[in-house]
Amino acid sequence: MQLRDLARVVRSKNAGPRTMTLDVIFESGADFEHAIGSARLTPAAIGALYDLAPALIRVIPYPVCHAIKITMPRRVTAGDPGDSDVYGAQQHGRLCEIEL
Repeated sequence: MQLRDLARVVRSKNAGPRTMTLDVIFESGADFEHAIGSARLTPAAIGALYDLAPALIRVIPYPVCHAIKITMPRRVTAGDPGDSDVYGAQQHGRLCEIEL
């Protein structure tokens, strides 16, 4: 099952000009527990997916809201030359495709 099939919301956005956040929100506690227990949502796995060192990635579970927040540095500062996604709103696609 892919993450996009389990999550109600998967989105990305800037968390400042040099940091990006990925939000994953689930409909139920059971779906949240299934995802958070997966080895595919660890800093190491996310780092491999986004080609970043695991030490740069934080995976923050919010069980009360059935949500997971993932923060990581942006490769290019928002608005700098070479930035193809100034709002960071198109960076969640890779995350949607992972198999849990």
